[in-house]
Amino acid sequence: MTDLSDRAGVRQWLGLAVLVLPALLVAMDLSVLLFAVPFLSAELQPSGGQLLWIMDVYGFLLAGLLVTMGTLGDRIGRRKLLLAGGVLFGLASVLAANATSPELLIAARALLGVGGATLAPSTLALIRAMFADPAQRATAVSVWTAAFAGGAVLGPVLGGLLLENFHWGTAFLVNVPAMALLVLLGPVLLPESRDPAPGRFDLVSALLSLLAMLPAIYGIKRIAADGLSWLPVTAILLGLAFGLWFLRRQRRPDPLLDLDLFRVPGFGVAILAATLTLFAIGGITLFTAQYLQTVLGYRPFIAALWGLPVFAGMAIGTAFGPALARRYRPGLVIAAGLVVGAAGLLLLTTVGADRSGLLAVVAGMTVTATGLGLVTALANDLVLAAAPPGRAGAASALSETGTELGGALGMAVLGSIGIGLVYRGEITGALPPGLPATAAEAAMATPAGAVAVAEGLTGPAGPALAEAARLAFVSGMHVTAAVAAAVLLAAAGLCAIGRKTGVHQPDRVNTQ
Repeated sequence: MTDLSDRAGVRQWLGLAVLVLPALLVAMDLSVLLFAVPFLSAELQPSGGQLLWIMDVYGFLLAGLLVTMGTLGDRIGRRKLLLAGGVLFGLASVLAANATSPELLIAARALLGVGGATLAPSTLALIRAMFADPAQRATAVSVWTAAFAGGAVLGPVLGGLLLENFHWGTAFLVNVPAMALLVLLGPVLLPESRDPAPGRFDLVSALLSLLAMLPAIYGIKRIAADGLSWLPVTAILLGLAFGLWFLRRQRRPDPLLDLDLFRVPGFGVAILAATLTLFAIGGITLFTAQYLQTVLGYRPFIAALWGLPVFAGMAIGTAFGPALARRYRPGLVIAAGLVVGAAGLLLLTTVGADRSGLLAVVAGMTVTATGLGLVTALANDLVLAAAPPGRAGAASALSETGTELGGALGMAVLGSIGIGLVYRGEITGALPPGLPATAAEAAMATPAGAVAVAEGLTGPAGPALAEAARLAFVSGMHVTAAVAAAVLLAAAGLCAIGRKTGVHQPDRVNTQ
């Protein structure tokens, strides 16, 4: 049992309000550029390669530096790293908002990724230090999880709203007041915490972790966007090679990442559950966004607004998770959440290619978000509870890295199944005779490309191609949703095993 003196007071809860700001903004910056691309492209005129780097460099460096920054925070102090990251994030946001060239915007986005990598693990590790009571900690983690999910959903909505009224740079300037609050209030409301015996910081391992993550994430994203080719496959293999080198080096007396964390009951399974959750969400979101815009014809801002019920579902899941975990074994609660998420995905297998499918898509994604919000909140809490206090930063960084990889893999694997196999297989037979090779390639690449090609055709061939593209895409979404549901059900079975997987009550873990 936790002593009453360990229960958090007003200062800790106010500190949590400060901590959710960076979580919200880190997630928001992953998606805020989705609507800004046409505007910044018109002003800065980037090449195709530069545009890809503008979009991707933030996520690349965020994922690549999480483990290093989480471990660094354990050594130098999590609050110190958080405040330094807040300053960097704010300055980089100003630089991005005022970028006058593609190169400058790429550099600013890279700095945002470095800053984001310091913020995410530091916030979770500080929650571990601030909330000693297991029930309060679970609630705090749920609030943090809801904020992170909210950022991912609100990013496109806020971006669309700002871009309809202001310069594209304002999408970055919203970060500045929040970072200013963090830097001003953090020293007052947040405690400093660090590993009392951190050991030597291994710079070689830090470099190896970056060299492992960057090419792997790059390869996965390129396969999701362009299909299989030698370059992304080589990048993934290179990342795996550096990853193996990194793991071998962690056998040293002072490793950058203590792999013994995976021997703590519940730790590995919690990370696996969170990773597979993001695998499913990352993959299916790729389809639902295109469904709303390409199949149903909504403009991007309206399509983003239909994501708000999904955020409500996520908030409900994270809110009820801690209460359920106090009554039932967390492994069973996580398994139940995964089953609910799978049920929502199966609803998506019923949608059609007309406006009647809107309700099923919104309902399915809301149900999925409710179940997976519960999973993510409890998985994060299990990770923090399982790790010794001195390793909280490294543990939270591992959890964040797992979710980044899960999301990227979901888009690559499920995207390849739904688009690469099903959509392209069906649309190929619907291409009109005599279509130029470049137009045929565009039509087979994406449903939006097929609709654009159809608009340039005369006679009945155009509407027929557009309708065939919509039907083929919906078929691909059906298969993708079914595969994602199967993955979640398999994960639910693993978590429900209980003792064999080591998923147990967080408050039974020694936190001293």
